[in-house]
Amino acid sequence: MASHRRPKQPSRSRVTALTAFAAAAVALSSQSAMAAPDKPNKDEVKAKVDALYGEAEQATEKFDGAKDRQDKLEKEIAQLQDQVARGQLELNDMRNTLGSMASAQYRTGGIDQSLTLLLSDDPQSYLDKASTFQQLSAKQIETIGRIQAKQRFLAQQRQEAAGKLADLDATRKELGEQKKAAQDKLAQAQAQLNSLTADERAQLSSQDASSSRASRSASGGGGAAKGSGRAGAALAAAASVEGATYHMGDTGPNSFDCSGLTQWAYAQAGVSISRTTYTQANEGTRIGRSELQPGDLVFFYGDLHHVGLYAGNGQVLHASHPAPNGGVKYEPMDDMPFQFGVRI
Repeated sequence: MASHRRPKQPSRSRVTALTAFAAAAVALSSQSAMAAPDKPNKDEVKAKVDALYGEAEQATEKFDGAKDRQDKLEKEIAQLQDQVARGQLELNDMRNTLGSMASAQYRTGGIDQSLTLLLSDDPQSYLDKASTFQQLSAKQIETIGRIQAKQRFLAQQRQEAAGKLADLDATRKELGEQKKAAQDKLAQAQAQLNSLTADERAQLSSQDASSSRASRSASGGGGAAKGSGRAGAALAAAASVEGATYHMGDTGPNSFDCSGLTQWAYAQAGVSISRTTYTQANEGTRIGRSELQPGDLVFFYGDLHHVGLYAGNGQVLHASHPAPNGGVKYEPMDDMPFQFGVRI
């Protein structure tokens, strides 16, 4: 006959432990639910993306400034090195001329023993004393003076070139840092956009495109017809590349960043302006919003990291940002914090 044993009852301590465990699990589940943030909607994502684009553009303008300095330094260094090379050839010719003089004197028996020191392996120390030699001819003394002056000048040029090379190294380092900073911000912006659904991204693109069309229409077809002189010509040039892509460091004709577009547009009008927003802000005469005319430069944000061309009726034509609906397009000036205009 099978034995029927009464099941063993759980101890009081075990019941207490199980109860505590269950309560803790419920509490943790509740906290996790409370801590989990709601997924940002497309408008919140757009706000974050716009902020990241602004930070990327700040780095881009610093990148442009460093690139501009690098280009100028490379040209200056090349010129200095060429001058030093040509100066060294001139110095060698002068030394050869002095040697020829000494040889001629030696053959006629009229050379001073001290002059032979100038032909030794270390003539520099003797060149410094040569002007005191009593038996040197006036022509020889003149040549020695020219050699000394040339040596001093070459030493100065070499020192200047060395300083510029050090500046170039620092500039290249800054260039790399700013490029990485801009790329990092753009990558973060893209990650934010990727968090949206395809439908949400399509809605944002449609909104941007619609806004740009409305802005273009508000400006009177671009405002180019209302512009005059070189400002009008610059605006017309920018209008001709509407739709071109935004790309950090580019100055056209197929892609631009914001200051690259304004520099290129004015170049088409026969006017040379500098490379970055920070320097373009000081190119001409500053004016207020009520004084703006089509083609004037318009600057935005407190640190002046964005610039465009006034397109008329409160609209701006600019290289906006690298998003799918970015690039060269029209937008209301009120979409950004306007600072001042500049008439070139």
